Amino acid sequence: MSCYFRHLTEVFREAGVKVTPANKREVDQAVHRIVEVAYKDCPPTWKAVKARLQDPKARKTFINALRREFR
Repeated sequence: MSCYFRHLTEVFREAGVKVTPANKREVDQAVHRIVEVAYKDCPPTWKAVKARLQDPKARKTFINALRREFR
């Protein structure tokens, strides 16, 4: 689970999402939903997240989606 979390510290901070042991699975599931990859399929999820983060508009959309998930 969450093999890519260590790379998303800044993204989570920008989205206002604090990852804790208690909510890590929920955050992971949300990321999978946002990038539309089946849960627990880590490599394709990370590939999809990386692609979004490389494009400024897609990055902003991803961060906003995270914010909506964790209001």
